[in-house]
Amino acid sequence: MKKIKIYHYPQCSTCKKALALLDIEKVNYEAINIVEQPPTVQELMIMLENMDNSIQKLFNTSGQLYREMNIKELLPSLSTEQALTLLSQHGKLIKRPFILNGLSGTVGFNETKIRNIIG
Repeated sequence: MKKIKIYHYPQCSTCKKALALLDIEKVNYEAINIVEQPPTVQELMIMLENMDNSIQKLFNTSGQLYREMNIKELLPSLSTEQALTLLSQHGKLIKRPFILNGLSGTVGFNETKIRNIIG
């Protein structure tokens, strides 16, 4: 079985909750700082499929960088490839925690969804 990857931001409270849940469940995971090493375009594509192909669901819409870069206005004019490339270059734009287990994944803290992914 592939090791679960959790992309997180160390100061993020919901990321801390997700990491604590994985620890409680004794899950073997790789914790990756999302700002220092954002998910790859390929990983983002996998997550996009898990989010009903809604690119908006991958964005941290409440984040400062999202507002500074005016992504809300920019997003409708971007192709999926352009949006995924932008996300892969700016970890702070990505909704977190970003949890991947092979081809399944979820973003944000939803205990039920996380439990389904860690199976």
